[in-house]
Amino acid sequence: MAGRFETINPAQETLEQHKNLLHTETSPYLLQHAGNPVYWQAWNQETLAKAKAENKLMIVSIGYAACHWCHVMEHESFEDQEVANVMNQDYISVKVDREERPDIDQIYINAVQLMTGGAGWPLNVVTLPDGRPVWGGTYFTKEQWIDALQQIQQVYNESPEKLEEYAKRLEDGVKNMDGIQLNTEKSDFSNFDTTSLIEKWSRNFDHQFGGYKQAPKFMMPNNYEFLLRYGVQHNDKTLLEYVEKTLTLMAYGGIYDAVGGGFSRYSVDQKWHIPHFEKMLYDNAQLASLYSNAYAQTQNPLYKEVVEETLQFVSETLTSDEGAFYSSLDADSKTASGKLKEGAYYVYTKEELQKLLKDDFEIFKSYYNVNDFGKWEDGNYVLIRNKSNAQISEEFSISEETLQKKKKDWKQTLFTYRNKRSKPRLDDKTLTSWNGLILKGYVDAYKTFQKKEYLDVALQNAHFIKKRQLQNNGALFHNYKNGKSTINGYLEDYAAVIEAFIALYQVTLDEEWLHSSKQMIDYVFQYFYDEEKQMFYFTSSKDEELMTRLFEYRDNVIPASNSIMAKNLFKLSIYYNNEQYAATAKQMLNNVLKELSSYPIGFSNWLDLLINYQSKFYEVVVIGENASKKTLEINKEYLPNKLVAGSTKKSDLFLLQNRFVKGETLIYVCINNTCSLPVSETKKAIKTIKKN
Repeated sequence: MAGRFETINPAQETLEQHKNLLHTETSPYLLQHAGNPVYWQAWNQETLAKAKAENKLMIVSIGYAACHWCHVMEHESFEDQEVANVMNQDYISVKVDREERPDIDQIYINAVQLMTGGAGWPLNVVTLPDGRPVWGGTYFTKEQWIDALQQIQQVYNESPEKLEEYAKRLEDGVKNMDGIQLNTEKSDFSNFDTTSLIEKWSRNFDHQFGGYKQAPKFMMPNNYEFLLRYGVQHNDKTLLEYVEKTLTLMAYGGIYDAVGGGFSRYSVDQKWHIPHFEKMLYDNAQLASLYSNAYAQTQNPLYKEVVEETLQFVSETLTSDEGAFYSSLDADSKTASGKLKEGAYYVYTKEELQKLLKDDFEIFKSYYNVNDFGKWEDGNYVLIRNKSNAQISEEFSISEETLQKKKKDWKQTLFTYRNKRSKPRLDDKTLTSWNGLILKGYVDAYKTFQKKEYLDVALQNAHFIKKRQLQNNGALFHNYKNGKSTINGYLEDYAAVIEAFIALYQVTLDEEWLHSSKQMIDYVFQYFYDEEKQMFYFTSSKDEELMTRLFEYRDNVIPASNSIMAKNLFKLSIYYNNEQYAATAKQMLNNVLKELSSYPIGFSNWLDLLINYQSKFYEVVVIGENASKKTLEINKEYLPNKLVAGSTKKSDLFLLQNRFVKGETLIYVCINNTCSLPVSETKKAIKTIKKN
């Protein structure tokens, strides 16, 4: 269970800690720095007022608990007294957990991108006392850091007007980075040339190893969700082969934990071999959905194995007793000598493997490439496959059944062995947005594999969100730890939870989840909606004012909150026959259409919405005493161009009105609420959808 992994606790009291105020925080990332000699403070109104009152420059240092290079810079600089003396003398030093405060992070990410052309974490920015940035970057050595801080302070002492002038220009630049504008041109979505767009996109496909022709390689699950859907609906076999190759080689790669399940954040190489070893909830959540959907389409047993093992990892490691989900496992863990090292928990020497696996070592060696292909550094191997079970079975003249049994034994042996090692630290805070993603992951897995335990977990988490994070007025909290929720929800929280609740309704037929979704969407319209641009801000109008108020609309490793919201509005407009929802979804899509055309990888979730308008999108209405059973049968199929509504009794929900017939269970297949004649057999309904 989760307790096996070390959580981050406040450091022991020191003299310096009375000036380092982070020991009172709950964020595991902030607590990691609570024992530094730097006089760290959290981002809050008191800290900002202090900087202004003392007219001091601020250092805003942003990272997250699982970040390897954040740990490196902490050890080299923030634990060093010489560095601390420089920071404490002239600066107000502020630590920010980017996962708790993505609004702050995005502003300074944008600023550093303007300054340097790139950004990442740790993110270190120097600002004026009012928070406007004047200098920044990512990782710095001790010497670079000290030198930069001394030079900036000298300029501030001698020519503060220079920093003021630069801050104004940079502020204007950050405000202009959000290029989203209201598109008043009428767009015919049905005539948008999606085919040519995908052809252009495909030039970046890596047909040897899957993914894109680049390193590092991020998994980008939403990209492949869209490409899978498009390939199926357009019978594009070449595209489907590419998606399947990508999913297969990701599962074969060292980026997937072959022993304990779950994926690391990204691969540093082109063949998915050497991961950045941190394991994030949001990656594994989305990949559980993706591989579930891919299995529903392909019946590839590898994909089933990946889903089962990934959710087992989440269950054992990232799940609280309340049914909430924790955020991540650190990339670093301690070696036998007690030194923190990236990946130490996950790698093996050849000698270790020979000793553990004995007579099976030769088969294991070929299966997981204990050779030059799988070698990493310092004599360590990261397990990676490049052969199928059938190929290994033929090579060693054993049955696939025997191989599977051996593989199960290998995993148990290695899991038991590595569990004796020092474990990665656990970030045990709960983020509502990421919980929404994993809730949907469990729902998608339940749809495909029909395992009741997946639904049970999903329901437990949904009830946790309703009880702890959802307020009576429809507002959400963003975070939860130690029984407390302290940060107002961001658009990402509403987007992910609404999407998950809609998915949960479609498998349970419990309208509670739809009505909660509508309550939240109406709250979002009230406090996040911009009438001028007809998009949603990332932050609520109730929240503190920052340098600028941003719109998140470009999809990344996690889809943009606005793209998820647009899809939510599309679905809820159908359930509630709500024209405002429908019109807003269309306008939001129209707003991004021009930018989408030039950068599809950053708009895949928008493209998923777009093809709802380009091809037939079905409302499948199942009503009658056996509605739950028939809904299960329909949900098991990969039918991405549909939503489900249903009930075992009479219902006032728009799609269900006047359709209940006592003693019968009927299935209506509809488009824009225009339905074909009802049928009683799910096979006939599925056939109707698939033939179109």
